[in-house]
Amino acid sequence: MTAPRTPGIPYGGDYNPEQWPDPVWDDDHRLFTQARVDTLTVGVFSWSLTQPGPDTYDFTILDRILDRAAAENRRACLATGTAALPPWLAKRHPEVNRTDFEGRRHRYGQRHNFCPSSPAYRDHATAMAARLAERYADHPALLAWHINNEYGGACYCDLCAEAFRDWLRNEYGTLDVLNDAWWTTFWSHRHTDWAEIEPPNALTEHWRGPDHTAFQGITLDYFRFTTDALLGCFLAEKEVIRAHDPDTPVTTNFMGMFRPLDYHRWAPHLDFASWDSYPPLDAPPTWPALAHDLMRGLKDGAPFWLMEQTPSTTACRDVNPLRRPGELRLATFQAIAHGADAALYFQMRASRGACEKYHGAVIGHAGRDDTRVFREVAGLGGELEALGDVTLGARTPARTALLFDWDSWWALEISDGPSRLVKYQEVVHAYYRAAREAGADVDVVPVTADLTPYDVVLAPVLHMVKGGLAQRLEAVAARGGTVLTTFLSGRVDAHDRAFLTDVPGPLGPLMGVRVDEWDSRPRDFVQHVQLGELTCEARLVFEIVLPRGAEPVGTYGTDFYAGTPAVTRNRFGEGGGEGWYVATALDQPGVDWTVRRILARHDLLGPYADHPALETATRVAPDGTRLLFLLNHAPEPAHLTAHATATDLLTGKRVEEGEPLTLDPLGTAILRGQ
Repeated sequence: MTAPRTPGIPYGGDYNPEQWPDPVWDDDHRLFTQARVDTLTVGVFSWSLTQPGPDTYDFTILDRILDRAAAENRRACLATGTAALPPWLAKRHPEVNRTDFEGRRHRYGQRHNFCPSSPAYRDHATAMAARLAERYADHPALLAWHINNEYGGACYCDLCAEAFRDWLRNEYGTLDVLNDAWWTTFWSHRHTDWAEIEPPNALTEHWRGPDHTAFQGITLDYFRFTTDALLGCFLAEKEVIRAHDPDTPVTTNFMGMFRPLDYHRWAPHLDFASWDSYPPLDAPPTWPALAHDLMRGLKDGAPFWLMEQTPSTTACRDVNPLRRPGELRLATFQAIAHGADAALYFQMRASRGACEKYHGAVIGHAGRDDTRVFREVAGLGGELEALGDVTLGARTPARTALLFDWDSWWALEISDGPSRLVKYQEVVHAYYRAAREAGADVDVVPVTADLTPYDVVLAPVLHMVKGGLAQRLEAVAARGGTVLTTFLSGRVDAHDRAFLTDVPGPLGPLMGVRVDEWDSRPRDFVQHVQLGELTCEARLVFEIVLPRGAEPVGTYGTDFYAGTPAVTRNRFGEGGGEGWYVATALDQPGVDWTVRRILARHDLLGPYADHPALETATRVAPDGTRLLFLLNHAPEPAHLTAHATATDLLTGKRVEEGEPLTLDPLGTAILRGQ
């Protein structure tokens, strides 16, 4: 099953009319019509209203919300509302409340506050989902099911401890296998009874917080267990929905590059992917782009839904900058350029109270339609309505892949040594940014993905190598492709045990190097690396590379390893392929230099690679129509030359090949070739 079929890009967002009296509903729908809003996400936090007591269900308000949406010709993404417990459930069954990392059983409060292993939670959550599905499966407003909300967090209670032991029995079968995987002869940890195993937290294996563990293998498995435990909650709700509604697509909203959960383990169970985009402060445009491409990669390149973004500002951070005029429009078209088939907001009307009352909203507390934010939202709604269905279902024809691996992320950042300062997202983003700013479309894919469509595979900080990945990467190079990996790659197996061979382990033959030593230094220490005519900076980790067939491309400038390789290239196989190894954390110019040489080798540099603020992205519609998105992230106009004759779908203007093409500051063009 795929995303819902719609006549255009669904436009709207999270709507909570249960907080307001009838006259406000009238105003809301009048303004929604004005802004071309056709889709509302409802019921996300409505459990305490729809089930005010253990044996009492009341759908009066939800009936009215959905009936009103249908009467206004709007569709609804209906949530099951199970992300926040009703107070009576926490009081009646205290075990539904989570136990935190320090071992404290919480009392009622906040949201995302349920234990995933609690039978009482599962029973009540699935009962609610079943009742909703039974009641609304045939409702004319229903467009999609939205289970829970932004799953996340871990629990360390006794129920989870027992569920973890069951999960381990299923994974390992015997304690001998488990002891070997966890290397428990270290520090006298050999287990002789499953009951001896404790969840890794502040009371057991950890010190100085969740990233400092005595046994990485145990903590890695608890990440995997937590991912599966929450996935089990999702699947239980989906199953009861399917019993009443076999046809309506089901999703849950992810959070992009969210470390606690391995979304690749969830992906096969979603009918379509969706996510909430709230980029970090001052993030470059490539940061949300990377998250969009990661979400598109969850379902093998199928379009996703942008389930939430703020129309103006967030409220959850210490400082919450405002989106400047034009930035919302640019961010929305960026999402569509990377595969979004829906553009939704949080929130449609600002909450009057509680912690999100200052979060940006399409409609503010005064309910006005003459605010800058509302005018921008309404203007964008008009553009999307005019665009119609031309982008729906379109795919991205990328020839470059970037491997994204939660196991490597976890293993790298909970490791004692070589450096706590290396952050997985930062390194991965640096290589993604280099490829995107050079004009390459990039698929962000799991390590299990089929790599045959790609000429270039970027695999930065591939700390963990498992399955047959090394052989599949060799196959890319054997047919003439290029594989790049970096420092701290090929270090451990699926259980975080070091490979009993030279670094970079199974990647050694492809890279043609051997690493015996590595030097880790503070963040303010700079080592210069010479790359052709470019002298760039490197930091954090400096692996000392011994070429075993590879040729040096860049060399270190100082210390006892001055003049030794920092970047190497290895010819591999009879197809003319190459393996590139980057042994240190190069600065962005160094990463750019390296990645551009690889892309140029495969003729993958884009036509506007010399315009650093101009983003390009290609989508191919189901009918074969090729769409080139041009996104100008600069506050100044972009003066370009058209590389093909095309029509801008947003303005209707035709531009001939070789003619000047100007994009406004923060402007967008969607060019359809002639």
